[in-house]
Amino acid sequence: MRYKPEQLEAALQKAALQPVYLITGDEPLQVGEAADAIRDAARRAGYTVREVVSIDHGNEWSQLSEEADSLSIFADKKVIDLRLVSAKPGSEGSKALLAYCQHLPADTLLMITTGKLDTASQKTQWFQAIDNVGVIVQVWPLQGPDLLNWLQRRAERRGMRLEQDAVKILAGRIEGNLLAAAQEIEKLFILHGKAVINKTMIAEAVADSSRFDVFKLTEALLAGKHNRAVKILNGLKAEGIAAPVVLWALSREARVLFNVKSELIQGRHQDAAFKSHQVWDKRKSLMQDALRRFSVEQIESLLLAGAKADRQAKGQLAGDEWDTLFNICLKFCQPVMDIQGLSMR
Repeated sequence: MRYKPEQLEAALQKAALQPVYLITGDEPLQVGEAADAIRDAARRAGYTVREVVSIDHGNEWSQLSEEADSLSIFADKKVIDLRLVSAKPGSEGSKALLAYCQHLPADTLLMITTGKLDTASQKTQWFQAIDNVGVIVQVWPLQGPDLLNWLQRRAERRGMRLEQDAVKILAGRIEGNLLAAAQEIEKLFILHGKAVINKTMIAEAVADSSRFDVFKLTEALLAGKHNRAVKILNGLKAEGIAAPVVLWALSREARVLFNVKSELIQGRHQDAAFKSHQVWDKRKSLMQDALRRFSVEQIESLLLAGAKADRQAKGQLAGDEWDTLFNICLKFCQPVMDIQGLSMR
């Protein structure tokens, strides 16, 4: 069973909960809100226990079977919150997921969140098994009318209505970054309350710089420009840009690097890999530079650091997420620093 993100909440209200939910996609706000909706529905249904299992290195899959086999001392219903850093679970993960779906534990809901799954992954046995016994929520980047409708629905949830010209201006300013869009809508609500928002209000309240500076940061990182990257990161923090917005951009670049690098190693043509992952002409040279510098293992370390920052931002792990973002920037630029003899090693 498959739902679009906007269909999920209504389905959770109308139908009984399914034993397995898979949320996949590269848009962190929609993925996060879909997961929140499932957790809320589970709480209402009496699932009072939640266990988080994070697959960071690939050797944690035994935790899934342990959680599936363990019963609460009070026999409470349980949610297993399974988080996959890589969208490819590997051989061990595929077997674990398939075995879980073939022997569903009682009073247990498994919720899996991961990045975008490619076409090959959607043909695997474990993916088909989840499709047969549960629900798959596929999150796609919003564009055109879909983005405009999403912005309008988001505003309406706060009691506002965006005029046609206003919603188009807002869409142009945030360029598809839903985390930034959510922030701007909250800002409009603080400024104007439950009101009809026109294009003048948008022009006065919505800043261009946040989105563009985040992308300037990723460009500096792909180019290995350490000093510029640190300067932009500090500027974003000083301007009050939310850490998850920065993390969204860094994680997206790391995932694209990982996927393209993996496909090139497997023999895929570079142009085909770039097209598949939406690396367009003006970013090809930056991506090529980064691909030459990084090994798969180094890119994996970026993804793991991003997962750490995400948990810190959500209060699930001790530490300052901005410190971790700074370390991610260092990791992005480390190969160049080594080449230039700037490494502290």
